[in-house]
Amino acid sequence: MDYPDFTLEEAAQARGYIRIAGVDEVGRGPLSGPVTAAAVVLDIDDLPDGLNDSKKLSPKRRAAIEVQILAKAEVCIAHATVEEIDNLNILRASHLAMERAVAGLDPAPDYLLVDGNLIPKDLKLPAEAVVKGDAKSLSIAAASIVAKEERDRIMGDLAQQFPGYGWEKNAGYPSKQHRDALKTLGVTPHHRRSFKPVHKILYQE
Repeated sequence: MDYPDFTLEEAAQARGYIRIAGVDEVGRGPLSGPVTAAAVVLDIDDLPDGLNDSKKLSPKRRAAIEVQILAKAEVCIAHATVEEIDNLNILRASHLAMERAVAGLDPAPDYLLVDGNLIPKDLKLPAEAVVKGDAKSLSIAAASIVAKEERDRIMGDLAQQFPGYGWEKNAGYPSKQHRDALKTLGVTPHHRRSFKPVHKILYQE
């Protein structure tokens, strides 16, 4: 199994950049909840143990690594709301969350490694897009972990306020339980009305 490493960060350092942030978002696919992004500047001399793509880590392992990241790295987490997702579209809203996460780093980074194939248009810093970046770059992997942990916590809290949709387990993704609950319990204020399964239920008459 391939692990993310520091190759892309070192290449940027070789070009004279010093503060390199990995940027990633989580929550494009769910039917409910915000989209959450993180920007992380790692200290190469004090890296968290076991950093990997968040999708390859068990929940317990991910939670333990998140604690290390928050202790050892510079981190900013930001969101775009359900209203912003519906008004802008999910791609632009996820880019907005990324832009906010980068803007919240202080001091500011001077280079960005952004997960995906597009660089958000309002990021005014030198940046490169890295497809499957959380499997390649340690900085992006760290960002993916803290973004996922934070968003899962938000969805767990919302699950207590709106029981029945299974958000504590599915994090708002369209699992069978979630889709069935949409039909029986209806649409909550936290559902993305622009997403087809939600839109259909709202406008089925």
